[in-house]
Amino acid sequence: ENRMEVLQNESNAAMNYTNKFAQPPWRVALWSIAYSFILAVAVFGNLIVIWIILAHKRMRTVTNYFLLNLAFSDASMAAFNTLINFIYASHGVWYFGEAYCKFHNFFPVTSVFASIYSMTAIAVDRYMAIIHPLKPRLSAKATTCIILVIWCLAVALAFPLCYYSTTTARTRPLCYVKWPHGANEFMYHIIVIVLVYVVPLVIMAITYAIVGVTLWGGEIPGDSSDNYHGQLQAKRKVVKMMIIVVVTFALCWLPYHVYFIATGLKKDLKRMKYIQQVYLSVLWLAMSSTMYNPIIYCCLNSRFRAGFKCAFRWCPFIKVSSYDELELRSTRLHTTRQSSMYTLSRMDTTSAVVYDPNDPDGGAEGGNRKLSLMSRKKSYIVSRQPGAISGGNDKAQNGRMSNTQSEAFS
Repeated sequence: ENRMEVLQNESNAAMNYTNKFAQPPWRVALWSIAYSFILAVAVFGNLIVIWIILAHKRMRTVTNYFLLNLAFSDASMAAFNTLINFIYASHGVWYFGEAYCKFHNFFPVTSVFASIYSMTAIAVDRYMAIIHPLKPRLSAKATTCIILVIWCLAVALAFPLCYYSTTTARTRPLCYVKWPHGANEFMYHIIVIVLVYVVPLVIMAITYAIVGVTLWGGEIPGDSSDNYHGQLQAKRKVVKMMIIVVVTFALCWLPYHVYFIATGLKKDLKRMKYIQQVYLSVLWLAMSSTMYNPIIYCCLNSRFRAGFKCAFRWCPFIKVSSYDELELRSTRLHTTRQSSMYTLSRMDTTSAVVYDPNDPDGGAEGGNRKLSLMSRKKSYIVSRQPGAISGGNDKAQNGRMSNTQSEAFS
């Protein structure tokens, strides 16, 4: 009889505790739609970014290799953690077993570490390319090594979460980190926040501040090429895009880190009536950071925009122009004489080296700068006006060159 009474009390306690997580059906439906939207946009958007970079030789630059790593980590976290986090946070019951519990606690920290340090690597690379242009750039091999080091450090940092994660079914299935006696859980979370948020953001703030002052406040050191202004505008666009990516990431994750610091310092906050809704909100905002980058790339970068058009060309309202296709090719300019006119056309070639004033990385082969500042080819100004090219030619046509402004090609 006593045993039955104890079991009944435990059952009642479990029921009462679980009821704290009960939500009206309409609220569960809204949260489900919100989290499912993140999953769909983040996974498909980042997979398209990965395809654009891997499938097009011209996109294989140092910056894009790090963007590839960023897209992979974002797509992985959205696929493996977004809905699981939502289900666990909304129901308060762990349905997925101990093995996935370990992965569930381990992978988000790993993924966020890989994401933000990929952004940091891009910031440092932009700094070196703009502030110290005469120094050698990273090769494809060096870039790959840096990415591997980032993931190794990420795994090392998150390993304790994997090792100490476990499940319990005393009142209901739960997934949690069972720290050993004497371990300071709060201090570990502070260290994680410092390493995956504070330190990289400080580094990026410093590097982008210096780069911004250089690009918008003066001339680029060592750059005296004829197409200086075209290159300046291209570098500004890349830096502006990356600053938006970093700021978006910082804003999305700030409430999440503040929530864990606040609840760690004052544990009574977890007993608040609406704490579940607060957590679902900050968790949604943090998880949504995985879906914004493809949108930013598409809006602010012409080559990524062309890649997205190619990916969605099956849609009836998406039209891919010949210019969009040329944006993604390894190209060079070829001049032919036709009816007293010079026609500039881009040709696919396996041996061409691209020197495009709109490509701040200077080429498609892993970001290697094959054109040094001391051996730049002579630039030619092509204009729609008669006589712009010696020889009395009337016009220069190049697909989409419909404006009256002259364009520089090198």
